[in-house]
Amino acid sequence: MECTVSWLGIDGMSFSAEVGSGHLVNMDGAPEAGGRNLAPRPMELLLAGAGGCTAFDVVMILKKARQKITGCRVQLEASRAESDPKVFTHINMKFIVTGKDLDASRVSQAVALSHDKYCSATIMLGKTAQITHSIEIEES
Repeated sequence: MECTVSWLGIDGMSFSAEVGSGHLVNMDGAPEAGGRNLAPRPMELLLAGAGGCTAFDVVMILKKARQKITGCRVQLEASRAESDPKVFTHINMKFIVTGKDLDASRVSQAVALSHDKYCSATIMLGKTAQITHSIEIEES
């Protein structure tokens, strides 16, 4: 895996990341840190990446279990340390899984497998942050 991050100019705190798959992701800082609020903060992207990683796992696991899943959302709320390095100290993930006749125990197992075995992002972030989760199942 590779990535190149480039600063986009002298008068701000905007950056562009070109990832190994060829896609571009822009980042910017908060105005109080010299940014112009033109793109997500790097730490916001880290949180979004963790959410995407675990949602990917949950959907794949439920599909393999032949569950009739039609949607999966993960709402994340995170707290950070007050002093540098301002690592994540707590992350709460609320999984909203939608489908037809979903087996609640299978959904719970999919979330647990992601957190305990498959999701590299949340397992890595779990080294500094307490990660909690809840599950809501909606019938579609």
